[in-house]
Amino acid sequence: MSGARTRFRDRGHSLRARLVATVLLLFVLACAVIGVATTIALSQFLYHRLDGDVMAAAGRFDTARHIQTWEQGGPPVGPGGESFLGPAQKPRTLGAVITDGVVTRAEITDRRGSSTALPASDAALLAALPVGAPPRTVDLSVGEYRIAAVRAGTGEVLALGQPADETTGILSGLITIELVVIGLALGGAAVAATLVVRRELRPLEQVAAVAAKVGALPLDKGEVELAERVPDPDPRTEVGQVGGALNRMLDNVEGALEARQESETRLRRFVADASHELRTPLAAIRGYAELTRRDGTVVPENTAHALTRISSQAERMSTLVEDLLLLARLDAGRPLERAEVDLTRLVLDAVGDAHAAGPRHRWRLDLPEEPVTVVGDASRLTQVLANLLANARTHTPEGTEVTVGLVAGSPAELAVADTGPGIPPALLPHIFERFARGEKSRARAVNDTASTGLGLAIVDAVVAAHGGTVAVASEPGRTVFTVRLPGVRTDSAAPVPTRV
Repeated sequence: MSGARTRFRDRGHSLRARLVATVLLLFVLACAVIGVATTIALSQFLYHRLDGDVMAAAGRFDTARHIQTWEQGGPPVGPGGESFLGPAQKPRTLGAVITDGVVTRAEITDRRGSSTALPASDAALLAALPVGAPPRTVDLSVGEYRIAAVRAGTGEVLALGQPADETTGILSGLITIELVVIGLALGGAAVAATLVVRRELRPLEQVAAVAAKVGALPLDKGEVELAERVPDPDPRTEVGQVGGALNRMLDNVEGALEARQESETRLRRFVADASHELRTPLAAIRGYAELTRRDGTVVPENTAHALTRISSQAERMSTLVEDLLLLARLDAGRPLERAEVDLTRLVLDAVGDAHAAGPRHRWRLDLPEEPVTVVGDASRLTQVLANLLANARTHTPEGTEVTVGLVAGSPAELAVADTGPGIPPALLPHIFERFARGEKSRARAVNDTASTGLGLAIVDAVVAAHGGTVAVASEPGRTVFTVRLPGVRTDSAAPVPTRV
C-alpha cells in the first residue's frame, strides 16, 4: 500500500488532485465497509429466520410421520397424498424420508396443498446430509434449498427444506441497490470534494502566485519594489500561517533590498563625484609634466625618465577615472542617446584605429555588402568596439589574426575573434566583471600600458544599456566575443558577405 502511495505521489499530480483522490478513496472504503456489514447482517438475519422455518417445518413433518406410523386409522400415506409432509406446510416445501442411507420417498408441496415427487437425481444429495447438523444450503435441480436432516421419533431420518431463492433474491437486490447508491454518492462526493478542496486551497494558490511574481523580479540589481503580498492571511489556518510567514519574509527582503539600493546609490555617487573631482588634478599633473619636459632646461636623465613615467601613469589614471565615471553613470541609469547608427562605419573606423595602434597584428574584416544600422548611442558603441579590439590587441602576441565580423538581422551580431592563446575556463565566468584581468593566460605586448580591468565591464554595461547581450567563447587558438544588439534595420534582407 505504501508503494502504491509512493508511485502516485511521484507522478507529479497536483495537491488538489491528490486530496480529491484521497477523499474519494476513503469515501469508497467507508461505503464498502458499510455495504458489506449491512449485507452480512441482513444475510444472517434472513438465514436465521429461514432456518427457524426449516426446523418448524421439520417438527410438523416429524409429527405427521409419527401419526401415520403409530396411530390406527391415520391418514393414508399413498404417493402424492396431502398428509405426507403434515398439515400447514408452505408451498414448495421439500420433505424426504431416508432409511439406512437411502431416500425412500422425497416430495415437494405445491400451491394446491398436494405434493409431487422430487427428481431421483437429487436423492444422493439428500442422503449425504449430516443428521442433527444445522440447516445448510443445497443446490438441487429444483433450485437452492435450505435443508436440515433430523432423526424422527420413529427412527427414520427426515430431511426437510425451504426454498432459499427468496432470501438470495433479497440479498442480490440489496447488493444491486448498494452499488447504485454508492456509485451515485461517489459522483456527488467527487463534485463536492472538488469544489470544497478548490475553495480551501484558493489561499494556497494566492501564496503560490505571490511567490511566483516575486521570484520573477530581477532582485540582483537596481531599485526593486516588492509590492506583492498575500491578501488577508487567516492565522487560524495552516495556509494562512504560511501566507503570513511569506508576507513577513517579503517585508524583511524588501528592507534588505532598500538598504542595498541605498548603499549602492551612495557608492555610485561617491565614485562619480570622486572620478569627476580627480579629472582636474590629473589633467594638471599631466600638463605640468609635459610642460617640464618641453622646457628648454636640460634635466638629468633620471629626472627626464621620471617625468616620462609621471606622464604615462597620469594618463593611465585619467583613463581609469574616465572608465569609473562612465560605469557610475551607466549604473545610475542615465539614458543614452537614441539615433540611427551606421554600425558598419563604426566597425571600419575602429579597425582602422586598431591597425594604427597594433600594426604587427593581422586585422581582418568580415562584413555584409549593405550597411547595417541600429538605433543607439554612436559614441558608446564606438567605445564598445574600441575596448573589444584593444582587449584583443593587448592580450594576444604579435602576429595574431583578429577578425571583426558583422551579421545583419534582428538582432544584429558583431563578433570579434582572435587566434590568441585563449582564456582559461576558470576566468570565463568572471571575464565581464570589473577589475577582472587575464594577464596570466593571454600574452601581452611589451610596450603596452597595464590594463585597468574595466574595458570588458564597460562593454557589458553599454551593451546592456542598449538592451543587448555580450558573450564570450574561448579555447586555445580561438577566442570570440559576440555582441547582439536589438532594433536592427538593414537595407538588404540577404546580404552577401565579403572579406577585406
